[in-house]
Amino acid sequence: MPAYDVIIAGAGIVGLATALGVLEQDPEVKLLILEKEAGEARHQTGNNSGVIHSGIYYKPGSLKAVNCITGYNLLLEFCRKHGIYFDICGKVIVAVSQSEVPGLNAIYERGLANGLDKIRLIGKEELKEREPHASGVKAIYVPYTGIIDYKAVAKKYAELIVKAGGEIQFSSKVKNIRSNDKLYDVETSSGSFNTKVFVNCCGLQSDEVAGLTERKVDTRIIPFRGEYYKIRPERRHLVKNLIYPVPDPAFPFLGVHFTRMVTGEVEAGPNAVLAFKKEGYTRTSLSAKDCFRIFTWNGFYKIASKYYKTGFGEFRRSFSKKAFVKALQRLMPEITESDLIAGGAGVRAQAISKDGRLIDDFLIHENGNIINVLNAPSPAATSSIAIGKTIAERIKLRL
Repeated sequence: MPAYDVIIAGAGIVGLATALGVLEQDPEVKLLILEKEAGEARHQTGNNSGVIHSGIYYKPGSLKAVNCITGYNLLLEFCRKHGIYFDICGKVIVAVSQSEVPGLNAIYERGLANGLDKIRLIGKEELKEREPHASGVKAIYVPYTGIIDYKAVAKKYAELIVKAGGEIQFSSKVKNIRSNDKLYDVETSSGSFNTKVFVNCCGLQSDEVAGLTERKVDTRIIPFRGEYYKIRPERRHLVKNLIYPVPDPAFPFLGVHFTRMVTGEVEAGPNAVLAFKKEGYTRTSLSAKDCFRIFTWNGFYKIASKYYKTGFGEFRRSFSKKAFVKALQRLMPEITESDLIAGGAGVRAQAISKDGRLIDDFLIHENGNIINVLNAPSPAATSSIAIGKTIAERIKLRL
């Protein structure tokens, strides 16, 4: 049975960045990444909107805030070094009515507390200069925000890992983990391996993989599908860069928005609808096992009782283009149904506690020489190098 110092499950951007962090600390570490898919970045990493986040939304001092700000700078440095294209184009967060101004001001204060001293509150006139087709009474201009292709970033991480002596084995789903003296036996669909340290970076499947080694996991991944439309090429001029609404502070999603992408395309969305399959990217995707795990989790019902009206609204937008467009028209009144064509979808892994809390921060559990990353939603891609270094430090203590 092949033996390793570190095995990381999951070749999404967090798992890859963790491996890179470990090998940068100590090139002699024998490291293996196990990935159940046939290539890297097949789920959350490969289906996100490609935004480089500034860190403006996150609670000061939280893992999200600290890692996003640090990770932002590390990501840009990495991309410059390796020739990966990105564009720091800036974005606006728009209050469409006076009732949203207090929430906008709170986001502005939080951004300042997180060290974003170049953000500015702007009025209608400057908003029209920056985004002529957006409508609002006040906005925050965030010059730090950018766009990128995270699949290209993940591919480069993987190349550097292999170059540094690490191994990546695709089509290898983790099926069981057993403690064996001072080692762990990791059984996969392609064979078994020994390791001193095991790291779970499995995203949508992280709670299930954690359940192989922890008898009691107090969070469960509830999948939310985010569906996008794209703006027709002849109408892309409506959006210069990125236009966001003021988000609901109680809900960890940013609301439907407009995003210019590095390809030149413009996305509109996403919604945030409960998915009935963890890796279900269409409305008809269904998994009996995933549904069982959703509907047998007490925390789900507590969340549903709080947000059922919001949830019904998201489902309505999923099945009604007219309703989706109506939400977009709050930010841009002249957008019409005919301006939009079908886009893609992603599924967000949202951890929910047993007592019904939406886990908003990154969540990492340590149990002996096992590290479970149980919640790593947006801005995990922006923060990936910083998160990877954080986890690598914890691995180093165990080696």
